[in-house]
Amino acid sequence: MFTTLKNAFKIKEIRMKLLFTFCMLVVIRFGSQLPVPGVNREYFASWFEQQTGGAFNFFDAFTGGSFLRMSVFALNITPYITSSIIMQLLTIAIPKLEEMQKDGEDGRKKIASITRYVTVALALIESSAMAIGFGNQGLLQDGKNILSYVTVIAALTAGSAFLMWIGERITDKGVGNGISIVLIINIISRLPEDFNSLFEQFVKGKSIGLGAAAAIIIIAIILAMIVFVVVLNSAVRKIPVQYAKKIQGNKMVGGQMTFLPMKVNTAGVIPIIFSSSLMQFPIVISTLVGYKGTGVWSKILNGLNQDNWCNPNQLVYSIGLVIYIVLTVFFAYFYTSLTFNPLEISNNMKRQGGFIPGIRPGKPTCDYLTKVLDAIIFIGAVGLVIVAVVPFFFNGVFNASVSFGGTSLIIIVSVVLETIKQIESQMLVRNYKGFLND
Repeated sequence: MFTTLKNAFKIKEIRMKLLFTFCMLVVIRFGSQLPVPGVNREYFASWFEQQTGGAFNFFDAFTGGSFLRMSVFALNITPYITSSIIMQLLTIAIPKLEEMQKDGEDGRKKIASITRYVTVALALIESSAMAIGFGNQGLLQDGKNILSYVTVIAALTAGSAFLMWIGERITDKGVGNGISIVLIINIISRLPEDFNSLFEQFVKGKSIGLGAAAAIIIIAIILAMIVFVVVLNSAVRKIPVQYAKKIQGNKMVGGQMTFLPMKVNTAGVIPIIFSSSLMQFPIVISTLVGYKGTGVWSKILNGLNQDNWCNPNQLVYSIGLVIYIVLTVFFAYFYTSLTFNPLEISNNMKRQGGFIPGIRPGKPTCDYLTKVLDAIIFIGAVGLVIVAVVPFFFNGVFNASVSFGGTSLIIIVSVVLETIKQIESQMLVRNYKGFLND
């Protein structure tokens, strides 16, 4: 990785892209400190400390602390992520959108344009909910008046739209993966605070031997998780595909053996995001309306709260973790079924004269791909569950509360690996151009 970056800085074109990306990241972190006009930030920080639910901690981790500071970037790019997922699902469900996607570059531009409008609409809805929900609880300095509400809504919506614009600029003029890089810089910005929290809790004030042992264990667990995520993201099931020979003109072409790569973690981090969002949604709504819950509803909210999972003193609430695991596995199958179509791949393979050795073309090939896909989806889902549950276990048993969890770790590793691949591909393309020019 460091060798790739070192070589990249030697090439002027790529060096300028890296510097542009860095400048955009500085703008993002600067904007994360700008307060929304008319907001009582001290009240909000005090309110945030009193929250016991993991929903807002999860959201604050994704916004890089902007939510806690109630800055203009408090919504961050979460509306864009939600919008992209919605559009991806609608593309499968609505034939007209599916046609757009298959229309080439023009179709993708139209879908991207619709995604932007949906992002602004979602940002407007979320900012209105936050302004009204928190405003009724004392967030606004100037009291409850229309101008104060409009100011907060406009600032939060504009901040989210601006971050979406920065992400697209990084994609066009930077190193690529703009939206992902915006998200990862927010997550990484919280890591020093998290490591300091772990140091204060398990190392500081302990004897030299005990403190050193705790530090080694923490580092070993984090490194093991990173390695596991790298392996999970890189794991691929290669299915051999043989293409039949055919005559074109006076030449015999084809006949080569290739592979159909099927990623083990086919759905990426989407199942965790879906299940986490669904579990935390009732907590967020209850908090915004100021309802703390009583009786059965209070126990349900405690069961949905990630902070109560794996707690030896409150094992009954860990039923929420079981539901979380089931949802993660379900969404892994559900999302993959929408994005990976064995029948379409089988038909394309048949049209191109390809076949899997030992499997007849057509329906047998589709059935075989479905069988393999079901197996690797389950393996990938189990891997996701392990990555997600480990932080919950240490939080519940040892009270090792940190903002980054399995979701954050998968995002960080995935984006870093993908960005490095993009930089290497840009270097390779430039080397080819230089060779041809020579």
